Formats: sequence, C-alpha cells, structure tokens
Amino acid sequence: MSGISGINSGLIKINQNPFQKVESSAAKTSFANVLQGYLENVDTTVKQASDLTVKAAAGEVNNIHDVTIASQKSKVALELTVTVRDKALEAYQEMMRMQF
Repeated sequence: MSGISGINSGLIKINQNPFQKVESSAAKTSFANVLQGYLENVDTTVKQASDLTVKAAAGEVNNIHDVTIASQKSKVALELTVTVRDKALEAYQEMMRMQF
C-alpha cells in the first residue's frame, strides 16, 4: 500500500475559479483563516469586475464579454457569500433554541 497517498496530499486546481486561492496549509488551518481568505477572494473578484466596468464605460475595453463574465463571477460570488452567511445565522439561531 505504499503507492497510496494521503487524502490531503494535493489540491485540485481549476482555472478561472474566483474561490481557488483559498488553500489549506500548515499556516492556514483554522476556520477563521480559511473564511478570511475566501472573503478576500470575493472582495478581489468584486473589485476586478468594478474596474472592468469603469474601463468599459471609458471605452478602454475591447471585448465586452470580459466585462460581462467578470460581472457574473462577482454576482455569483456575492450570492454564495450571502447564502453561506444566512445558513450560518440559521444554524446559530437553531443552536440557541436548543435546551440542554
């Protein structure tokens, strides 16, 4: 069985994924660090979309499809963030209702 590697032996990388930069490493093992990294990536995605939109309005973008794609990535990232936040709040509220 020496040919079988551990479960966490490598990361699957997907190109053009706004959430890809969130990696687990020895320095980033806590949930808070992973969450912070995810939120920073979402922020970067939103800022890139905003910058492309401003450039498109100024006529500096040759391909409007890039602006549309960046805008949609930003929208999906924000929707996912809001959904995760809502689910976390629901879970917290449910735990507060539990009687021990």
